[in-house]
Amino acid sequence: MENQGSSIIQALGAGSGIDFIQLASDLSQATFDPQRANLNSRTEALTARISAASLLRSSLNDLAAALGDRVRNGDLSPTPSLTNPAIADVSTTSGIAPQGTYSLEVSQLASGQTLALQDYSSGSDLVGEGTLNIRFGTVNGASFTEDTGQTALAIQMTDADTLSSLAGKISAGSDGKLFAYVAQGSGGAQLVIKGEDGATNGFVLEPAGGSGAGGPGDLGYLAWSPASDAGELRQSAQDAIFELDTVQITSSSNTVTGLPEGISLELLETNVGAPATLSFSNNTGAISAVMTDLVAALNDIVGLLSEASSGLGGALTNDQGARELRRDLSALTTQRVIPGAAEGEPSTLADLGLKITREGTFAFDSGRLNDTLTASPDAAAAMFTAGPFGVFATIDNLARDNTLSSDSSSLGGSVARYQAQIERNDERLADIAEDQEQLRNRLTRSFVSAQSVVASSQSTLSFLQQQIDAFNQSN
Repeated sequence: MENQGSSIIQALGAGSGIDFIQLASDLSQATFDPQRANLNSRTEALTARISAASLLRSSLNDLAAALGDRVRNGDLSPTPSLTNPAIADVSTTSGIAPQGTYSLEVSQLASGQTLALQDYSSGSDLVGEGTLNIRFGTVNGASFTEDTGQTALAIQMTDADTLSSLAGKISAGSDGKLFAYVAQGSGGAQLVIKGEDGATNGFVLEPAGGSGAGGPGDLGYLAWSPASDAGELRQSAQDAIFELDTVQITSSSNTVTGLPEGISLELLETNVGAPATLSFSNNTGAISAVMTDLVAALNDIVGLLSEASSGLGGALTNDQGARELRRDLSALTTQRVIPGAAEGEPSTLADLGLKITREGTFAFDSGRLNDTLTASPDAAAAMFTAGPFGVFATIDNLARDNTLSSDSSSLGGSVARYQAQIERNDERLADIAEDQEQLRNRLTRSFVSAQSVVASSQSTLSFLQQQIDAFNQSN
């Protein structure tokens, strides 16, 4: 858009030789340049502070996350050991440190019902039209008690269905509860149906709509119930039964979870009359390794903090969040991470070998850790849990407390404060741009007026000069 007044000046001839439009623009810009430069300088400094504080905040969060992964992955938990490992595979819940010993005696494994039905000549034999109903429940001797909480199946059969196609329909239509296939044995083809583990997962076969002939080719030939069993039942559905410290426990699966102290079992064999002993050994090597890594990570943070907050040129010199972080780090070794620890039991990071040097950096005292592991191995291992107390909770709280945006004394609060100042600077820069434009317009109008006066004066001078010249010529 053409500057206000420029056309007027051009129309008047601008005989002074001065570009008043550019002059107005230059003067208005020069008026506000110092303010703009000051604000831009402040924004650059604030951006550097945000960058430094954000890097520290990110480093704290990364440390907490990495330590949490180590704890939850279970490599710091005590290692389970069973005197008869053939009985069960043992695992523990990540973040829980089980202690003590347990006796384990398995008297029965969980299993699913298996039926091998009567013979056909081949899998391509027709089985008959109708509906094969399958109900689930508990088979006990010759009786069957339906579990009404499980949905019964209704397998629809056509006159073209064979023994093999029936097997496919059972497997596909049961949503994983049953698996069926045709086994070609020495006596002919048999439909084999296997159910899920657990006593309540037994099942009966109840055909409907058959011709009543009762032989192969009639759907009624596939009927089965425990009362009519003639050897088709090859494996009964049953629960696993075992004793943990002589307390009997049943499970519908051989995979057992929810046991004390986060113990899980995968039952493999029975050991009636010969209980096995389950115990736990602490992984001292993993504890030493994680403490070494923790010291290195903390020193990285101390280095970043020193670089950002030391000297006059530090981005976070005199920053409240940086000062608070330094205080928290200096108190880290003596902070009680296990508030309820018994007298003489480890309760601080110093007990795990973390110490602070005179220079304000961290160091690893392996001798102190070894003394703790020798005197209180279980208590030391219990400090590495995912619970509300312990090493992870302490580092996690350190990260949270120093990165919370709503806390004005934290690094998070510093970032929020600096961001707000940048926003105010941007608003002030916008105001300056508006003020500068207004000044430019005022100057342009003034120069237009001045140019008009100059043009008028030049016209008068020219007229007078003409009169004088004419007078001189006449004389």
